[in-house]
Amino acid sequence: MAPPTGPGRFTRFVRRASSEGKLVVQPRMGFGTVEQMRAGLDAVRTVDAATVGTITVDSYTRVNDHASALLALEKGADLNGFPLVAHGAAVTRELLAGIAGDDFPVQVRHGSALPGALFEGLVAAGVDATEGGPVSYCLPYSRVPLAQAVDAWAECCEMLAGISEPVHLESFGGCMLGQLCPPSLLISLSILEGLFFREHGVRDISVSYAQQTNQQQDIEAIHALRGLAKEWLGDTDWHAVLYTYMGVYPRTRQGAYGLLEESARLAARSGTERLIVKTAVEASRIPSITENVDALERAAWAAEREAVAEPAGIPDSGIYEEAQAIITHTLTLGSDVGKALVRAFALGHLDIPFCLHQDNANRCRARIDDRGRLTWADPAGVPIPRARDLARNRQRLTARGLIDMLSYNERRYDHPSRTSHPR
Repeated sequence: MAPPTGPGRFTRFVRRASSEGKLVVQPRMGFGTVEQMRAGLDAVRTVDAATVGTITVDSYTRVNDHASALLALEKGADLNGFPLVAHGAAVTRELLAGIAGDDFPVQVRHGSALPGALFEGLVAAGVDATEGGPVSYCLPYSRVPLAQAVDAWAECCEMLAGISEPVHLESFGGCMLGQLCPPSLLISLSILEGLFFREHGVRDISVSYAQQTNQQQDIEAIHALRGLAKEWLGDTDWHAVLYTYMGVYPRTRQGAYGLLEESARLAARSGTERLIVKTAVEASRIPSITENVDALERAAWAAEREAVAEPAGIPDSGIYEEAQAIITHTLTLGSDVGKALVRAFALGHLDIPFCLHQDNANRCRARIDDRGRLTWADPAGVPIPRARDLARNRQRLTARGLIDMLSYNERRYDHPSRTSHPR
């Protein structure tokens, strides 16, 4: 087949919505059976907002245990996502028929460090987009050696690059572990994965960032992400995607809605094109179709209201400079991006706080300061400006302190004094 030229259907939809001043909102939804999954996609398609569909795969498929996924289907057991490989490409293509199209593209979301079989299935089924990356879907979710994941993702990227209709590929690098990863490190990983995708022929991509604990800091971070994407990925078709907070979520309905609405306002204020939402029941169980639809409608409503507000100034605490330093240094460590990523983690020059994967040094630390900003406590070997000063002034982290940081947004948004806006 001829190599792809220009953006694919997914990116064309996002661009069209953005040109009309609309934020694209997307759920994290997956069900085991074709009937459930089709009902979910159909419900999302008819939401009064600019929506794209999601097929999130199950946990068996993520780790390539397709035999167990097939057995669960045969027994009628509940699955926490759609077993695309077990169902087969023909079934998935039939699922999408009459639903996916130019006005409603669909993305497969997965979490697999070794996604070869899944990529083969989604390409054969004609899926519009997928996501992940050699680092972001290896270190948090698997025991797979990083070098092996890099090789597997290189093959998958080259698979996508060889088809005529571009399949969009989104880096999950801006969401490492969901929380307690400094913004400049999230940005660096997303840009580096974007460079990895491009190096292996994929030129229809998105870069990501997960909402953290201070909106002004998040605005600065997204501004830095967009600036660096223009600099490093300017010859690709790219856009930015924001994730509603990926850490410990509020337990109350008003708290969950408050955090969701703030993420939608953040997306609108920062010029982000797409938002991955969370629901009001995120802290306790897998949400229903109705709860996913409610979250999409609420996020679109909050973004639309924010879009008419006066834009605020962009803070500057050095996030852009830190991310630029990490990216530039990492790329000096190997003859290609994949080798550079493996070498950087081996040296501890890329290091994810609190990540227990065997290829992660786990020496650097972050903290939430008294203004709610997520900052470096000790960068260890990560090459950022002022690294030595930060290391000298590092504060000892206790177990109680870690728990307090992990529950920061949960406590803040579940506080009785906070209420979500009615619709």
